[in-house]
Amino acid sequence: MQMADLGDVALHYRVDGPDDAPTVVFANSLGTDFRLWDDVLALLPQGLRYVRYDKRGHGLSSCPQGPYSMGALVRDAERLLDHLNVRDCVFVGLSIGGLIAQGLAVKRLDQVRAIVLSNTAAKIGTAQMWQDRIDAIKADGVEPMADGIIDRWFAKPFVASGAALPWRNMLARTPAEGYAGCCAAIAGTDFYTPTSGLTLPTLGIAGTEDGSTPPDLVRETVDLIKGSRFELIRGVGHLPCVEKPEQYAALLTQFLKDVGHV
Repeated sequence: MQMADLGDVALHYRVDGPDDAPTVVFANSLGTDFRLWDDVLALLPQGLRYVRYDKRGHGLSSCPQGPYSMGALVRDAERLLDHLNVRDCVFVGLSIGGLIAQGLAVKRLDQVRAIVLSNTAAKIGTAQMWQDRIDAIKADGVEPMADGIIDRWFAKPFVASGAALPWRNMLARTPAEGYAGCCAAIAGTDFYTPTSGLTLPTLGIAGTEDGSTPPDLVRETVDLIKGSRFELIRGVGHLPCVEKPEQYAALLTQFLKDVGHV
């Protein structure tokens, strides 16, 4: 278990692969920890350095009092990469992790040479929608809304098979303060203008059954970045790396090759 003490927050992270290899960094979604990437990581090219971390308020990272800002979440990632001496990484962000990817790419092009924007957007939902969720979580916690969230995360057959149950448990055990804090960060974020100024290699990934960030929303954001590529995975929801890790890993591997990271 590795922890980076960044002052106002301690981030739990894991590094797989050689320290001197080209680096790929993963930032996961709201209500999950870095185990989100387990199945994909096993299928990616050997010899690279893979960094995963739990954002503040999630997993084994500390949970400062909220609300959080997107600037704080981007700064957490920035400081972790500085702590690990990461430069020129490929940054893979899913959902809120994709917002972090956009913010970091705008701020620190020395750290990020290419990004993967998975099941995310420059702006996700409305401020009122997120405030309603924050109010519900503060009143009753995450558990009562877990089933509804799982139905947006996964395609119906995946849920019916029982395969979504571990992810429901992971979601329900997310600290209410951390979940609500990150909801506030999403509510206050609109990256349309800064993201439209990015010029780095970008891969967008969406799932046809995604009830949180539908394909058209993901594509709209990815299209803001000149020279970007968009891929659609059929029959999956908001977490395609869980439902179809082989297909997800194949897209990532091809992108890593295309940008000369492998």
